[in-house]
Amino acid sequence: MLNITDKRVEEKIPAVLRLGFRPFFFLGVLYAFIAIPVWVWMFRTGQPAALSVPALWWHVHEMLFGFAMAIVVGFVLTAVQNWTGINGTKSYRLLAIVALWMIPRLLFWSPAPLWLISIIDALFLAFAAYEVAWRVMQVKGWRNLFFVPLFVLAIVANFASYACVKGMPPFSASAVWQAMLWWFTLLLSVMGGRVIPFFTARRFNTDKPQPLVWLEWAANLPLLGLFILSFFPLAMAQVGQWLMVVAGVAHGIKILRWKPWQTLAEPLVWSLHLTYMCIPLSLLARGLWPNAFAQHNMIHLFAIGALAGLILAMIARVTMGHTGREIYKGPKMGWAFAAIVLAALVRGFGVALFPSYMLEMIDVSALLWTFAFGMFLVKFGHMLLTPRVDGHPG
Repeated sequence: MLNITDKRVEEKIPAVLRLGFRPFFFLGVLYAFIAIPVWVWMFRTGQPAALSVPALWWHVHEMLFGFAMAIVVGFVLTAVQNWTGINGTKSYRLLAIVALWMIPRLLFWSPAPLWLISIIDALFLAFAAYEVAWRVMQVKGWRNLFFVPLFVLAIVANFASYACVKGMPPFSASAVWQAMLWWFTLLLSVMGGRVIPFFTARRFNTDKPQPLVWLEWAANLPLLGLFILSFFPLAMAQVGQWLMVVAGVAHGIKILRWKPWQTLAEPLVWSLHLTYMCIPLSLLARGLWPNAFAQHNMIHLFAIGALAGLILAMIARVTMGHTGREIYKGPKMGWAFAAIVLAALVRGFGVALFPSYMLEMIDVSALLWTFAFGMFLVKFGHMLLTPRVDGHPG
């Protein structure tokens, strides 16, 4: 199937609603830019009266289901057009999905009941999954259908996280958050394994290393196991760290096969390798460091370095390509990429090694985070809000 777009109809659609990456990248990054300083303020001053959920719950939930999920949905709603050849979600249909994402972010600061917020949050994920599923099924591109069960798992985990506020489910909030972090780790592993060696080979005219089936299983199967074990703390205590070590070694081997040392001349490529490297680094640190406080802080090595870092590196590249610009002739983002990885190291290793300076480390990490995402807003924000420079739709 081919994309056929009436240019006159396309031009009547506001630029920001012409493809999924536009509103979700802009709003997701803007939310990241605002939410972390707000969290640091709450961490220092206590629970705000206006916030209807516990501050710590809000911080974790909104980094995963607010910021990160917005970027995932924007990426998938854009990529599915390339996968299937069917026009992507746009105009009022896209606006409705954006509204379903935005409304819960605002309602947390109101007396609205949690059951209502949770339903709207679930509808956001459900409609995003539907937009992907029916396009993939139209062309029988079953390989890309794996996003749908991932979204279904996210919906279940999201409902569980809301129930935790009321003390309802048999699982703790910590179990739900841990499971979602493994959800994102698995997602980054699958998508990173596809695109990072491909982008590297394209940029430097080298042969793309072919994936090894045994290595992919060794990298990803433990992540699935860790997702499941998140809900069974006794079993996790027995085998969880071993699974982390196995997955960490496998991911380390994957990166070495991609030859990251050959990418130092191009920030849009070395940033992908550097941030992906935070996956095995965090896995090995959590698996080999027999200290509960240190293991907890190593979660941020993944959440900031790998998850937020790969997001920042990918959206810079996607924004350039999908707004009709030459990918490697855009604004320089090297300092932003370095800042987000440094923020991860400070929040992870810095706090773990120097706990007496925890507040200062958190402040420094937050400043680096805000600088990195603020730099994206300044350099790329206008590209997301204005039409493609080449006049093409999208």
